[in-house]
Amino acid sequence: MSIRSQLGSVRRNLLCALYRRTEALGDHGPIVSFTFDDFPRTACSTGGAILEAHGVRGTYYAACGLMDVSNDLGELCVANDLHSVVARGHELGSQTLHHSSCRTVSLATFRDDVEEGMKAVERVVGHNSTNFAYPYGHVTLRAKKTLGPRITSSRSIIPGFNGPEIDLNLLRANRLYGDVDQSRPIEDLILQNVKKKTWLIFYTHDVRPSPSEYGCTPELFEFAVSHAVRSSRVLTVEQVLAEIGIEHQEHSGRG
Repeated sequence: MSIRSQLGSVRRNLLCALYRRTEALGDHGPIVSFTFDDFPRTACSTGGAILEAHGVRGTYYAACGLMDVSNDLGELCVANDLHSVVARGHELGSQTLHHSSCRTVSLATFRDDVEEGMKAVERVVGHNSTNFAYPYGHVTLRAKKTLGPRITSSRSIIPGFNGPEIDLNLLRANRLYGDVDQSRPIEDLILQNVKKKTWLIFYTHDVRPSPSEYGCTPELFEFAVSHAVRSSRVLTVEQVLAEIGIEHQEHSGRG
């Protein structure tokens, strides 16, 4: 293992060990959640349609400052997409306003961007969400400590399973990237989650035939959803937290 890999492992272990806000999953598992970051339009039109065809819903983390733009993920969401996912029964979470990394801006700037992101979601759809995902998956101990009391949950991109104890300040999540050649590791994660009776969260971005390096094909997404619904309950992040008795944190600004 390289020095860089060792340092990364130490950093992840520290992030997971400190400033925890834990709740027991209890006997609610196995559960699988499908989440989308940055909210490309194909996550709604294609990913959402696949979930709905199986009678389940997903969680969309939106950075509203990225609306109406295009990048390597394709076209990102427009206001109507935010209304659409909520009307169709999906969950809308936030991912700051400007998709800021807590590693590259001051803590105060990051905290303000998180709050502005939650306000923006509420202005667009009248929906107050305090389930949050870290942009780029970047987390610092200072950010984790500061955001903890302000929001209901914070999702990372640190892989693994949530349970039997859940850290609401750092939910673990696993990438769902690529094409059907990635089917085997996805199936293995779902089977391990069934055995552990824990909560498995997947994250991806665009869902299209030629996805970005951060997205997946419709075929892989269909494979993952169809396998998950056979062996587990598929719920949004909000639904899981409600089941285990986590009260929704009302956003009220900095205070």
